[in-house]
Amino acid sequence: MDKSKRTITINRTFNAAIELVWEAWTQPEHIAKWWSPKGMETKIIEHDFNIGGKWKYSMPMPNGTEFIADGEYIEIVKLIKIISLANFKPMTEGVEIQSLFEKDGNKTNFTFNVIHPTEEYKIQQEKMGILNGWGSVFDRLDALLIELK
Repeated sequence: MDKSKRTITINRTFNAAIELVWEAWTQPEHIAKWWSPKGMETKIIEHDFNIGGKWKYSMPMPNGTEFIADGEYIEIVKLIKIISLANFKPMTEGVEIQSLFEKDGNKTNFTFNVIHPTEEYKIQQEKMGILNGWGSVFDRLDALLIELK
């Protein structure tokens, strides 16, 4: 089945060396500072950064419920890509997320793909604001990278 019809892609260029972007993406102490939209905190419950390793993050919502993100790493190539199966409950389940890193001098070109089980599910996620949600998260990552430099 054609993945392109089921994929939402976000491209960003971070004004930071690829090693720093990789560290911010893979170290729990950094992930806790940027993984959620502005105004929310992220609690790292599990983080086994190995192929087959599980990850689970919790974000308390203003109404007292918890937003849970969890998954399993299926491919890791240092400084190049991280591919994970993922759920973002209660909104999104059963997706594959691909984080692709490309060195560009002192900057890092970053591609984020969210591959949905069906094209209909992808369209539903777009309508729910997935681009704004992840855009806000990557803005926080950008701010953290500036802070870490």
